[in-house]
Amino acid sequence: MPNQKPEHPPRPVAVLGAGAWGTALACAANKHAPTMLWARDEAFAEQLARQRENTRYLPGIQLPDNMLFTSSLDRALTHVCARSTEAAGLLILGVPLAGLRALCSELGEKLSHQLAAQLSPKQQIVAGIVWTCKGLEAETGKLPSEIAAEALSAVPDIPTGVLSGPSFAREVAQGLPVALTIASQDAALRRATIAALHGGSMRVYANQDVIGVEVGGALKNVMAIACGIGEGLGLGTNARAALITRGLAEMTRFGEALGAQSSTFSGLTGLGDLVLTATGDLSRNRQVGLEIGRGKTLNEVLATGLTAEGARCAQAVLKRATQLGVELPITHAVCEVLFEGVAPFEAVTRLLSRVATTE
Repeated sequence: MPNQKPEHPPRPVAVLGAGAWGTALACAANKHAPTMLWARDEAFAEQLARQRENTRYLPGIQLPDNMLFTSSLDRALTHVCARSTEAAGLLILGVPLAGLRALCSELGEKLSHQLAAQLSPKQQIVAGIVWTCKGLEAETGKLPSEIAAEALSAVPDIPTGVLSGPSFAREVAQGLPVALTIASQDAALRRATIAALHGGSMRVYANQDVIGVEVGGALKNVMAIACGIGEGLGLGTNARAALITRGLAEMTRFGEALGAQSSTFSGLTGLGDLVLTATGDLSRNRQVGLEIGRGKTLNEVLATGLTAEGARCAQAVLKRATQLGVELPITHAVCEVLFEGVAPFEAVTRLLSRVATTE
């Protein structure tokens, strides 16, 4: 699948969200198709267009001269929505999980109006909607696909999927090699996403296991915090290897309970993303764990400006796992340290004192 030839003519792409990852993906897509990057803030969108640099999230990276920018969601949709015989374009949502529900609701309303205005026979208005955010919603414990299904209920026939995998935005923006996964139940959307992004230093693989890809993206951040804590405590590389390995088992167990395929977790969005986030110097989740292992509280770490998706979703993961009757000892230990005032070394001691079992 990744070696397929690009579609001709290329489908236009609109990336919604001008953070580091959204900007990096827009740069990648712009190599293959007309690409527009949407920022909600008008002044920020104008700055991006004028300076050709995202000084806020990706300083030092030159943005392509022919890439388009806007703060108008209507204009972004016009860029990708099918007109006459032109192919429908692709929407990539680069917003954080906290903004997914609101954005999808807004998109659902606007797209439903456009569908209603179409003449019969109806044609596909967009190739699909792909999100990149990771985690579980704090209030509901729902995965991004569950959130999107609710928020896009006005346009239930539009294909959706998730783009994930081991990647740091800065390295992608620099053109360094990376491999990602597009997971969707819709084969045409998988092909459209690959056509929009695959090529050069970026490889994109197809998968149908949306839940497995999303669970991998959520729990790897929690495990990276655990590995950072261990490193901050000076526990050594043996401990890190154990945490990564048992973290992968924990991730798989939780995913299977939600209906994911176990094989997904041995791939890019499971083991691959876990290794990157638990060991990479650019990993915010690992950095948060390091600081906590060295004696800081979560509030003290966050006050320095560090943010970590794993800290936000750990409690939601643990709550949903409890509802499912799934045991997640590493996630539980991370929550104890982050939110219950348990000393990091005490939490590690409790993990080590667990009854021995089979692997």
